[in-house]
Amino acid sequence: MSRTLIRGGLVVTATEEILADVLVEGERIAALAGPETSEQWVAGVDRVLDASGMYVVPGGVDGHTHMQMPFGGTYASDTFETGTRAAAWGGTTTIVDFAIQSRGRALREGLDAWHAEAEGECAVDYGFHMVLSDIGEQTLKEMDTLVGEGVTSFKMFMAYPGVFYSDDGQILEAMQQAAGNGALTMMHAENGIAIDVLVKQALAAGHTDPKYHGQVRHPLLEAEATHRAIQLSRVADVPLYVVHVSSTDAVAEITAARDVGTPVFAETCPQYLFLTVDDLARPGFEGAKYVCSSPLRPAEHQESLWRALRTNDLSVVSTDHCPFCFAQQKELGTGDFSKIPNGIPGVENRLDLLHQAVVDGRISRRRWVELASTTPAKMFGVHPRKGAIVPGADADIVVYDPAAEHVLSAETHHMNVDYNAYEGRRVTGSARTVLSRGQVVIDSGEYVGRKGHGRYLQRSTCQYLS
Repeated sequence: MSRTLIRGGLVVTATEEILADVLVEGERIAALAGPETSEQWVAGVDRVLDASGMYVVPGGVDGHTHMQMPFGGTYASDTFETGTRAAAWGGTTTIVDFAIQSRGRALREGLDAWHAEAEGECAVDYGFHMVLSDIGEQTLKEMDTLVGEGVTSFKMFMAYPGVFYSDDGQILEAMQQAAGNGALTMMHAENGIAIDVLVKQALAAGHTDPKYHGQVRHPLLEAEATHRAIQLSRVADVPLYVVHVSSTDAVAEITAARDVGTPVFAETCPQYLFLTVDDLARPGFEGAKYVCSSPLRPAEHQESLWRALRTNDLSVVSTDHCPFCFAQQKELGTGDFSKIPNGIPGVENRLDLLHQAVVDGRISRRRWVELASTTPAKMFGVHPRKGAIVPGADADIVVYDPAAEHVLSAETHHMNVDYNAYEGRRVTGSARTVLSRGQVVIDSGEYVGRKGHGRYLQRSTCQYLS
């Protein structure tokens, strides 16, 4: 069994900051101690990592990714191999991706297909949520089976009629089933029926540019769907997790529900914190790079999102990583914004962008770790195995250099996509060394991991109900 000692760093977790050395034995964290105690360990270790001047933090947990996802006649450009490798470069050591049920098909068929794509390919550990696209009696029964196998969260869509959309009755039935099996219901909350009307009207008026994607997906339609999802969850008496919250209006619905004790939780994503509708309106067809759903909003929405992150009305920052190359993929929507594949890359940039928020005084270091690692680990049933630096936890550890300045760019990123949504943005902070279950996968600017190292995670039910 290999033994690694991480010495001299500031261990930052969601609850404390301590100067401590971390002993790793095999795949797990064995102990934490001060330098006097750890000095006794040096002779018996295989490797010493000097973390002086660095933060030692739990590996990031990205609870919302879409590797090689089929959408709009194409596939997300990151495979499970390239996407998890890029995640590791950015300090994320666990992802939870989405297996998709096809209409007319069983949940099992969709889950098996995603297992086949991911097995033996991932550089870091991974789990699956399940997308419900065809809710009926058989699907409801299968939900119970999948929960028993560690797929403990199910996503539904109030958007994309004819593709992923579920009506209110189907949503309620699935929520009622979740009330019995302990699963967490996840919701893409946009009023897709109304949006489709606005899309048709915009195209008829000759409004075909990418900027109209943001205009037809009005923030009030996100708020209305969020309100409706919350009320359905209250009827079913189940917790609700709202994905990719982007607007002041949707945050207000979540805050109001939480203020009266409703167990509703939500995430936002870096694109809503750092990008705006101005990016959608870039000259020519450049705005297509920024088409995602929910869409980017005017800058004034960002302050509401940051405030909600500080008050915990937004509990998680995930990426919704779903990259499509500008050439050949985003260009499918030339002349018709509704045909632009929806998605933005970001799995590699999340920790650094959030650390920039620490540098800028928007959040604390502990909150950085909480949002990016500990809370998603609890939310999706992998804590304290993930998201913690405690004896017995998986040794998913990032030695993070808080002073390293670098520029985000497609020229230097490792995601399999031909642009970077944050191109040219200078950030302070970078992962120097990344361990996944005790194995160094990133070491001082070099990838030393391998595909197939990542293991599938059977998850428990949600551990985050406060």
